Amino acid sequence: MQEKLASFSIKHWADDDRPREKLVQKGSSVLSDAELIAILIGSGSRDESAVELSKRILASVDHNLNELGKLSVNQLMRFKGIGEAKAVTIAAALEMGRRRRLEDTTKITKIKSSHDVFELLYPLIGELPHEEFWIVYLNNSNKVVHKAQLSKGGITGTLVDVRLVLKQALELGAVGIILAHNHPSGTMEPSGADKQITHKLKVASEALDIKILDHLILSQNEYLSFADQGIL
Repeated sequence: MQEKLASFSIKHWADDDRPREKLVQKGSSVLSDAELIAILIGSGSRDESAVELSKRILASVDHNLNELGKLSVNQLMRFKGIGEAKAVTIAAALEMGRRRRLEDTTKITKIKSSHDVFELLYPLIGELPHEEFWIVYLNNSNKVVHKAQLSKGGITGTLVDVRLVLKQALELGAVGIILAHNHPSGTMEPSGADKQITHKLKVASEALDIKILDHLILSQNEYLSFADQGIL
């Protein structure tokens, strides 16, 4: 029995199989997600190694790191072997990853495609549990001059103030506008309200010689572009 319990401990594994040693010897890129999480938590329990515990946590979110990042500290602590300290460590590491991706968006200064808009806004709204409506303002070279949250609402929808959108566009000297909002439900089909507000903004902006270039619906790792779909 003692020999069986000992096998669960990473310290009894060969050096090549130990996550920390493996990272030092071969680099972080060769480690699996479970091995990286195992390094964070340091140890497992009497019944399973840190790697096995990490695999169990990942399996609960279908091995999706974005979904793992949505788990609260309390939710992580529901796993046997995960106390507050380990849960906080996991949450902090995933938040650092999210912030790193957010910093990468500062490199996007010119919009060349709908995917550029997705990359720009996904770190901001792609994983939110509630709906937000954002505006990206562009100059005549399609360079981003400003991006801003216009409204924040419940999961049923947001309220969009057309006058506020156009007022800010005029103040910024923007000639192009891209609309974007997220669907926390994961649905990529635009609703009637989505189409209505797009049309309303398009008509109002044309009077000021400002173009609505696109409207994106974002969800986890995917998006729908009105312009790409020909429904703008």
